[in-house]
Amino acid sequence: MKLEGSIALFQYWNRLRHGRPAPRRTEVEPADIKSLLADTFILEKDTRGEAVFRLAGTRLCAVYGRELKGFSFPSLWRVRDQRLIARLIHGVFQQKSVVLIAYEGFSGTGRSSRFELLALPLDGGAQHPRCLGAISAVERPFWHGADPIVDALVDSIRVIDPDAEPMFLKTRPEIAVPSLAPAELGAPETISEFGRARRVRHLVVFEGGRDE
Repeated sequence: MKLEGSIALFQYWNRLRHGRPAPRRTEVEPADIKSLLADTFILEKDTRGEAVFRLAGTRLCAVYGRELKGFSFPSLWRVRDQRLIARLIHGVFQQKSVVLIAYEGFSGTGRSSRFELLALPLDGGAQHPRCLGAISAVERPFWHGADPIVDALVDSIRVIDPDAEPMFLKTRPEIAVPSLAPAELGAPETISEFGRARRVRHLVVFEGGRDE
């Protein structure tokens, strides 16, 4: 996860679940994530078993130029990717998996924009599975909302282990740039096979070369 919206929603969902595979859908309070609502959505299964939008945020609907409620979720993507997207969301519904998708969206006039999508399972009972998610634009160009996204192509997919991911996220509630400086060098014997070393700015320099 690279974008603040995805990280914030994941952390909220993870706190709600308390170690369970997924929190109950009734536990989600919109007021708790009000700053994220414009980009969030909830999916459900229709009578055919297909994932459709139950709810979608205002900015998300503006990006696609229509009210998304009731629309097929896989239909947002190019035909060649729709079956893959459907399988991934089925995994969110049934296996309580967490999915992260990076994709490029294209407008009707040929403009393009990159997005990050996070899909999180909600426990609605065996007959009413739900998916909570967010679609965040990597950048927000001026034409979003005026030139709707009509096609999308998947760039990358990651299925996340929610029990491992928090170990990385919990120590960084905000996105921060890590220091370039490496950790302090260990005991001398840990580098003895390479010779003596010294640190210059963010580099570790090993002394060597020929003696002449």
